[in-house]
Amino acid sequence: MKSILQVFASRRMFVTLLLGFSAGIPLALVGSTLQAWLTESRVDIKTIGLFSLVGIPYTWKFIWSPIMDRFFPKFLGRRRGWMLISQIGLAVFIAIMGMSDPVGDPRTLAILALLVAFFSSSQDIVIDAYRTELLPQAEYGAGSGVYIMGYRLAMLTSGALVLYLTDQVSNPNAISWKSAYFLMAGTMIIGVIGTLFGPEPQSEKAPKTLAEAVTVPFIDFFKRPGSIEVLIFIILYKLDSAVASALMTKFFMDLGFPKAEIAAVTKVFGLMATIIGTLVGGALMYKMSLKRALLYFGILQGLTNLLFFMMSQLGQSHTGLMVTIAGENLTGGMGTAAYSAFIMSLCNKKFTATQYALLTSLMAMTRVLAGAPTGYLQAAVGWGPYFIISTVLCIPALLMLTRYDRWQLGSGDEVLSEV
Repeated sequence: MKSILQVFASRRMFVTLLLGFSAGIPLALVGSTLQAWLTESRVDIKTIGLFSLVGIPYTWKFIWSPIMDRFFPKFLGRRRGWMLISQIGLAVFIAIMGMSDPVGDPRTLAILALLVAFFSSSQDIVIDAYRTELLPQAEYGAGSGVYIMGYRLAMLTSGALVLYLTDQVSNPNAISWKSAYFLMAGTMIIGVIGTLFGPEPQSEKAPKTLAEAVTVPFIDFFKRPGSIEVLIFIILYKLDSAVASALMTKFFMDLGFPKAEIAAVTKVFGLMATIIGTLVGGALMYKMSLKRALLYFGILQGLTNLLFFMMSQLGQSHTGLMVTIAGENLTGGMGTAAYSAFIMSLCNKKFTATQYALLTSLMAMTRVLAGAPTGYLQAAVGWGPYFIISTVLCIPALLMLTRYDRWQLGSGDEVLSEV
């Protein structure tokens, strides 16, 4: 077996890092960064709210993922061809977004943002399929850690960096929003390099018909023993973290922390802790089974919710804030590495794009649905009990791991068991 250093230093991991960066760039440009541009341009808040709808392609990407499994360009191969098309589309429409007028023609800007979100989610579909097929199963954890590191660095680039570069107040060398979006369009060259430098994986033959590409992935998944349990586990595994973090900013503001400190600690320091967590998690997973990783990291990410409970008792403790964010992001990163590797292990490589898109859409449900009732819960019980409840929510998923050896994962002809 290779050493973990050899694994991280491989060509596959370098390509995974570049593609992770490419995948992370567009998200803020149609989300938080775009919202800042609209706000600075004095666009009506009702219109700003409607702009959140441009993110719809991220939640519905499974609809056209079968097309990307069934049909593919003749150049570069089944996966890299679609990656290159998506990246070129992103570069073009991000640049055109920068030339738009948020005040005079917000509708055109919304259409362009929707197109960016479409090409971004399409890139997500094919990159997820590509790395699942490119990496050996033993490297899923390490690969997930590297991919998430690239993704997070990209979000910092298109989020915090763009906001600084366009800040006319604190930055004497500030640039225009047009120049900023042009610059972000240029960063897509990093993804193109990853696409051209990366090898085309040896994947299964594509489905023969579009009907097969649409229906057979469902049939393939649900015919496996434990398929319903697996879907429930996917929903539950990050439930505790989703509940604990849903009201995190309000919690810290209620404790009296200034917004600038919250932003610096949660965004910058928290990002570093997440990256370290995903890399550490990926490295540890190379030497342990996926089942053990899900169990150990799940316990850790659940227990760190108690750090928020500690903060509710300490009050405005700056050291406590640093420790809480470090612990939450470090263990959360480790859990995400295992979680992502688990999703990869579920995919039949003949239908990787479709099955991965479906499963990640299900993952997103946890974050969206868990956040809705949290305000009512906190109002009913207060901050301390709220975080105790969030900690307890890790237990159902951990108990489900007792069924792990009965779940049939992957292509349907092998069962992953603890080694």
